[in-house]
Amino acid sequence: MNDTLPSQTVSVPIAAPPGHVYEFAGNPLNLPAWAPRFALSVRRDADRWLVQTPYGPVEIEFAPDNELGVLDHSLTLPSGVTIFNAMRVIANADGSEVMITTFRLPGMTEEQHRAHIEILRNELWTLKRILEEREQGC
Repeated sequence: MNDTLPSQTVSVPIAAPPGHVYEFAGNPLNLPAWAPRFALSVRRDADRWLVQTPYGPVEIEFAPDNELGVLDHSLTLPSGVTIFNAMRVIANADGSEVMITTFRLPGMTEEQHRAHIEILRNELWTLKRILEEREQGC
């Protein structure tokens, strides 16, 4: 029998075109701006991106560039564990909707998962603020 993990999808509307949102959110160098609790700094190391986090260096790998708004990414933690995050940017009228699905991993308590969801929600709202301010400045 195949088991599944409990999951939660967090979604935020952004008053900016999907292409602008995709380009900004998909650039690892922008992570410290909108996910500062996770990404303290980011650097390119040969053919991979390394994110300095409060937990140590984390390798991040995004889905290849695409026109579908898929920003799925894998995080390889210092322990060697890899975590997959499904992230999308879709059109929402004249703007966008950004969504990310997080899974409650084995060993993670419900309280830890709720706290992680809140962090993701705050990060997406920060992304919204940054991109909407940029759009107003155009």
